[in-house]
Amino acid sequence: MAPVSRSFQVFVKPAGGACNMACRYCYYLDKRPAEPGSAPARMPGDLLETYVAQHFAASPDETVLFSWHGGEPTVLGLDYFRGVVAIERRLCPPGRRFANGLQTNGTLLDDDWGRFLAAEGFAVGISLDGPRRLHDRYRRTRAGRSAFDDTMRGHEVLRRHGVPAEILCVVGAHNVRHPAEVYRFFKGLGASFVTFLPLVERRPSAPRGVSPESVPAADWGDFMRAVFDEWVAGDIGRIKIQIVEEAARTAFGQEHSLCVFRPVCGDVPVLERDGSVYACDHFVDDVHRLGNIKDRPLAELIESPVQRAFGLAKRAMLPNVCRTCDVLEMCNGECPKNRFVPDPEGGPPLNYLCEGYKAFFGHIRPFVDAVAAEWRRQNA
Repeated sequence: MAPVSRSFQVFVKPAGGACNMACRYCYYLDKRPAEPGSAPARMPGDLLETYVAQHFAASPDETVLFSWHGGEPTVLGLDYFRGVVAIERRLCPPGRRFANGLQTNGTLLDDDWGRFLAAEGFAVGISLDGPRRLHDRYRRTRAGRSAFDDTMRGHEVLRRHGVPAEILCVVGAHNVRHPAEVYRFFKGLGASFVTFLPLVERRPSAPRGVSPESVPAADWGDFMRAVFDEWVAGDIGRIKIQIVEEAARTAFGQEHSLCVFRPVCGDVPVLERDGSVYACDHFVDDVHRLGNIKDRPLAELIESPVQRAFGLAKRAMLPNVCRTCDVLEMCNGECPKNRFVPDPEGGPPLNYLCEGYKAFFGHIRPFVDAVAAEWRRQNA
């Protein structure tokens, strides 16, 4: 079968939802094994080989990216990932290359992990919500204990071994009113790339339609504006902030690299440990199950009419208020999972975070316009 007609990324969950932590806001908690005390179930070796071969066959890119997620993938142990790389190396077609990314809470990393990740060129995302008092609010072990020291030790392992590490910070009610403290903490760690993820947990019966832990929409905008002001004052070229990087792409007429800001989605499916493929990390349910790579090739599942329709629905169901918004090209209505606020005019549901995104993108618009003008001048 021919490769997929566009670049894609698969979030592979070889341990499913298994994790050594129980973060209060984790949207994947219900995907973990039924017996929390048992050894985590894992994607078996033969299925892993099937996936790697199908991913190489499906990808149109010269360098093929593999993205390992969870739960917590490191619960499988270092030998499991040594085996992953051995399979990739054996199955990589001539003239192609491969690269790996790993998302982790960092608590299980040690020097053996650090040497391996560095030697094999892994890029790592590590989850950290700020200094101890903020991180520990929602991110704790399954016994309810603080995980901050273990996470910081894991971050130090990555730094010591020169492993490229992106900090992933969930922004919710616990830290949204402390933007300068959070940003300066990451800066003090020597962070070079930071991603801020707004926490939105839908609760239809709650006053705002979301959980108490969720970030208020207006506060999300205030948080990101404050972070941007800190960054623009002295850290341009030293620290990259993902959402600013995405907004700046519009200055160069580039397509968004982050799925939530693209006009259509569907290019980041999930592969679970049993081989099942789902439309998206936030839609791992029976309705959005595309099939299993044991029955149908990955390329066929990604290109299926069902998945195509899932992706195109994002643009088709764009809220009316977005269609005339002056920052539409930066946001494109953001992620469909956050579109659940009823439209008073009866149109498609509005994005819960709209107020915050509009305030933030409007705030940084002069900066983006200046970048675009300078780029045009240099390329005239």
